[in-house]
Amino acid sequence: MTPDIVIWIIAAASTAGVILRPFKLPEAIWAAGGAAILTLTGLISFRDALTGIGKGTDVYLFLTGMMLLSETARAEGLFDWLAAHAAKRAQGSAHRLFLLVYGAGAAVTVFLSNDATAVVLTPAVAAAVKTAKVEKPLPYLLICAFVANAASFVLPISNPANLVIYASKMPPLLQWLPHYLPASAAAIIATYAVLRWTQRKALSEKIAKTIAVPKLSRAGKTAAAGIFATGVALLISSALDIQLGLPTAIAGTITALIVLIGERKAPWAMIKDISWGVLPLVAGLFVLVEALDKSGLIRAMGEVLRSAAQHSATAAGWGAGIAAAIVGNLMNNLPAGLIAAGTLHNADAPEQVTRAVLIGVDLGPNLSVTGSLATILWLTALRREGLHIDGWTFLKLGVLVTPPALILAIAAAVSLE
Repeated sequence: MTPDIVIWIIAAASTAGVILRPFKLPEAIWAAGGAAILTLTGLISFRDALTGIGKGTDVYLFLTGMMLLSETARAEGLFDWLAAHAAKRAQGSAHRLFLLVYGAGAAVTVFLSNDATAVVLTPAVAAAVKTAKVEKPLPYLLICAFVANAASFVLPISNPANLVIYASKMPPLLQWLPHYLPASAAAIIATYAVLRWTQRKALSEKIAKTIAVPKLSRAGKTAAAGIFATGVALLISSALDIQLGLPTAIAGTITALIVLIGERKAPWAMIKDISWGVLPLVAGLFVLVEALDKSGLIRAMGEVLRSAAQHSATAAGWGAGIAAAIVGNLMNNLPAGLIAAGTLHNADAPEQVTRAVLIGVDLGPNLSVTGSLATILWLTALRREGLHIDGWTFLKLGVLVTPPALILAIAAAVSLE
C-alpha cells in the first residue's frame, strides 16, 4: 500500500469520525487525531503540518470573534428579546411567525455567519415558540438549519467557508455583491417557499397573541451595538480588500470586554460557554487537506477541472458546483471547501466556476443533517432543548428543499461573466 493511499484512508476515517462521532467523542478529537497520526507517522512532515495549520489563521480569528459576539449577545438576552418581539409581531398567525423567524435567521446569517444562526438563534427560537404556545415547534426550528446555509453567501462574512474558498484572494465587497446577490436571492426565496410548503399542515395551528417581551438590559443593548459596529467594520474591510479574520476578532473582543467591564463580570463563565473545540477541529481539517494536497490528489482534481473549464466554463461551473454539493454532504462541507479551494487554485479556475463551487459548498449541505458544520451545531443546540430529528427525516426534507435552491443559485452564478 503506497503512502498516498494511506493518507487518503486516514483522511477519510478522520472525516467519518467528525461526521459520525463514534463513542460520542467531540468532532475536534477525530480531526486533530487524524492530523496527529499523519504527522507522527511521517506521512506529512511537521513543517507541512504547521503550514496547513497556518493557512487557517484568518478562519480561526474570524470564528473567535464571532463566538465572542454570539456568546455575549446570548448571555445578555439579546436573541431572546428579538425572538420574543418576533412572536409578538406574529399576532397569533403561525404563517407570519414563520416568515419573521425566517427573516431573523437570514439577517443573523448574513451579518454574523451561519454558525451563529445555528448556535445562538436556535435556543432563542425555541423560547419564542414556547412563549407563543406553539404545539409543533419543529417547523420554526428547521428554519435555523436551512436558512443558515441558504443565506450564507450574501456577504463574504456570512460563512467561514467563503474565507476558505477565496483565501487571500477574497473579492472586494463591491465586486462580490453583483456576483452573489442574484444567486443568494434565488436560494433564500426558493428555500423559504419549499420549506413553508412542506410545513403547511403544522402552520395551520393557532398560536398565542399575548406575548411577554423581556426588557433588554443595558448590556444587551451594548451587545447589539457591538454586533452592528462589527457588521459595518467587516463591510468596510471587505470593500477595502482586507482579510476579515483580524477585524472580527478585534470587534468581538472589544464588545465582550465592554460588556464584562460594564457589568463587573468575570470572563470565566463566557469563556467556559464558548465552543472552543471548533478551532482544533478546523486546524485538524486544514492539516488533513494539506496532506491530501501533498499526495497529489488535489493537483489531479485541479487538472481535470482546468481541462473541463477550457472546453466550457459554464459546463465546468455546473459540474463542479453540483459535485461540491454532493461531496459536502458525504464528508461535511468544511473539508470539502478546503479541498475545493486547493482544486480551484491548481486549476486557475474562471470566476464562473469559483462562484458555482462556493454555492455548492455553502448551499449543497442542506441536503443532509451532517452536511455542514452549522447543521451539526444546530443538532447540538436542538438536543439541549430536548428535541430531536433523525438523519432520515432531515434527508427526506432536504431532498425537497435543496435541489430547487441549488439549481436556481448556480444558474444565476454561472450566467454572469
